Amino acid sequence: QVQLVESGGGLVQPGGSLRLSCAASGIIFSRYDMGWYSQAPGKQRELVARITTSGSINYADSVKGRFTISRDNAKNTVDLQMSSLKPENTAVYYCNAHWIPGFNVKYEYWGQGTQVVVSS
Repeated sequence: QVQLVESGGGLVQPGGSLRLSCAASGIIFSRYDMGWYSQAPGKQRELVARITTSGSINYADSVKGRFTISRDNAKNTVDLQMSSLKPENTAVYYCNAHWIPGFNVKYEYWGQGTQVVVSS
């Protein structure tokens, strides 16, 4: 069965750093585009960063220059290095894997989420 397991969340002071990690199992990892999404209380889930199978990366404008996404296909992991954290980055962060192998076919999976709290 497919599992995406996030780790690395926690409490950090404004200006601090955290590194989130997502370990995938049950999928052929190298086929999947991987992403990190955040969901703050009362808000919709939104894309933070995404890395494709070819290594193309895009970030939400709000995190550009502060967050870095990376993947390791040998270890089936995707990481999100977060720096210069702000209180508005407080959210549950979710790992996402998706693959579109053909017309009208999509495989998508989500992790259970990891809480990040940025507060003094």
